[in-house]
Amino acid sequence: MFTTEVHAYAFSIAANAYLSFFPFTLILLTVCKRGLHWDAAYQVILQLLHANLPQGADSVIQTLKVLAVGRRRLQLVSVVMLLFTSSGIFLPLEVALNKVWGFAHNRSFLRNQALAFLLAVVVGLLALFSILFTAATQWMVISLLDWAPSQGLRAVVSRGILEVLSIPLVISIFFVIYYFLPNGKAPASCVLPAAVMAGFLTEGGKFVYFLTLPLFRFREVYGPFTLSVTLVFWAFVGSLILLFGAHLSVQRFWDGRPDAAASGGFTGTGRMPAQK
Repeated sequence: MFTTEVHAYAFSIAANAYLSFFPFTLILLTVCKRGLHWDAAYQVILQLLHANLPQGADSVIQTLKVLAVGRRRLQLVSVVMLLFTSSGIFLPLEVALNKVWGFAHNRSFLRNQALAFLLAVVVGLLALFSILFTAATQWMVISLLDWAPSQGLRAVVSRGILEVLSIPLVISIFFVIYYFLPNGKAPASCVLPAAVMAGFLTEGGKFVYFLTLPLFRFREVYGPFTLSVTLVFWAFVGSLILLFGAHLSVQRFWDGRPDAAASGGFTGTGRMPAQK
């Protein structure tokens, strides 16, 4: 985690994640609002934005709401932008994961683009399913709390459901990335525990980050660019957690090999046996 390569990869991933975040969110809002006509799912996305964006992001959320019901041409631009930026995320990710696992060759550019497209679709479907499931769960639980006169209780329960159900989504996304993105065979038995660990670290790190955010004093330094810097910085922290989870999956692989001691075990370079 203290090597220059890891930070270079993390910054590259964070920048592309920032570029793809708003088009991706706009697509989800549009699908729920205009495609499925499910206002509860639409409200879940807005809740996620309020829960995960720092203070001062109300204008951004309002803009997304306006664009979600805007002209279809703008939504098409978002789809194209998402496909372009998603490849930017997965390209440095593949290189980083191949290096961690010790796979000697990266995919060709065209193969990486094709895989990036498929992974973007899979991640989008996972997010959409999670949003729909969260909306249905919130509706059922809040219906059972109709007897409660306090609106505050309903809000707390709704937020609790949102936070709890977001953890499986993060874990699923990490698993898909760890398992399918490296250019070689990554054992699922090693990848799954690492994805679970990285998912919980991400959720825990989010709360720690927002609690300590005032200490960074971004507004005093960056002024009107505070929101952008805040989002990029959090994306950078999340990228470090993602790469740390990849490191854990490789270390678990070596710990489970009977010949680890004879071969030198995991040394931090991700050296794997030759892949045929």
